[in-house]
Amino acid sequence: MTKNESKKDVFYSETFEQENTEVNDKSLQSSITKLEEENNTLSQSLNRLEEESNVLRAMFNNVNDELTTLKKPSLLVADIVNVIDEKNAIIKLPNGNKFYCHMSQEAENLVGGDSVLVDQKSLNILKKIDLGNNFEVEKFVIMEKPKESWKEIGGLKMEIQEVKEVIELPLKKPELFEKVGIKPPKGVLLYGPPGTGKTLLAKAVAHSTNATFIEVVGSELVQKFIGEGAKLVKDIFALARQKAPSIVFIDEIDALASVRMENGTSGEREVNRTFMQLLSELDGFKHLGDVKIIGATNRIDILDRAIIRPGRLDRLIEVGLPDEDGRLEIMKVHIKSMNLDKVNVKELVKEMENFSGAEIQAVCTEAGYFAIRESRDHVNQDDFMFAIDKVRFDEEDEGIELFG
Repeated sequence: MTKNESKKDVFYSETFEQENTEVNDKSLQSSITKLEEENNTLSQSLNRLEEESNVLRAMFNNVNDELTTLKKPSLLVADIVNVIDEKNAIIKLPNGNKFYCHMSQEAENLVGGDSVLVDQKSLNILKKIDLGNNFEVEKFVIMEKPKESWKEIGGLKMEIQEVKEVIELPLKKPELFEKVGIKPPKGVLLYGPPGTGKTLLAKAVAHSTNATFIEVVGSELVQKFIGEGAKLVKDIFALARQKAPSIVFIDEIDALASVRMENGTSGEREVNRTFMQLLSELDGFKHLGDVKIIGATNRIDILDRAIIRPGRLDRLIEVGLPDEDGRLEIMKVHIKSMNLDKVNVKELVKEMENFSGAEIQAVCTEAGYFAIRESRDHVNQDDFMFAIDKVRFDEEDEGIELFG
């Protein structure tokens, strides 16, 4: 072999080794890249599995805690009547039954009137519970910020003036009464036929004074169990004092404050207990302060004199049927947003003699329906005349059904 051929062999050998090395390096790099990608994929899968594991573990713990909670026996809420000694006390259950019970170590510093949790079977006191200001009475009353204003009331100038004097003025300018040296009335009684605006007056004065408006129906205060009605009345006034300045509006007060009978059924005696609690709140040791009372009734003739004597609801305001000028004012209130076409309002007012405010509003609504039925976007004189006849006819039919 010549020297040149030997050099060529060496050259080709080195070139082959170099190419082989490059191929191996590329293959190795590709393998490393693939392994890194697989490693990343596995890492992501592992992270996802760990997250799912944490979620499942949390769900299991929540379900387990809920199951443990559901297995716990429920406890009764009772009131402490009297503490006998450090280990014994007398409790009163919601149904009125009283029991002599033992106290656990957690039940410390108890006094009469405290609320406690007791075991269902043994009725022994487990611990004191603070119910705070969560009055159960809130589900029996309506608390709202009334939107009705004095501008929306027509035909009741004298009544509005009296309500302002008794309710609005003491809440807005109490210093006037201090200077004169008199105490304003605690409340008023609005009486008169249905639909004359008694509730509207109460809402309007609450709106003008920015007071909390607590509305309750008298019949709602009469409860099934002994003492429940009186407790409701007590809680209502406690709530009113907390939310002061406030106005307590008792509609259909005659259901609660009718003339008391000497002999009656157990139900009548329970109504009397509730009524006496109301009298106690109106004229008791706890000062009402910025709490005003408004009662409303259609039957003042059956009210007990005790509720309307001086010092309680001593300002009696009759809200009667409006006269012609009053009907005109009420009519203007209700038609101000209506689209009218050649309507003689004064003539309509004359046709609505002895109509209440509610009936006048019903006339405006019915007139609008007559226009809608004929696919019109305006209300004319005939619509109102038909509506007046319809409302009057409906009222007469109702009277026939009631009185035979």
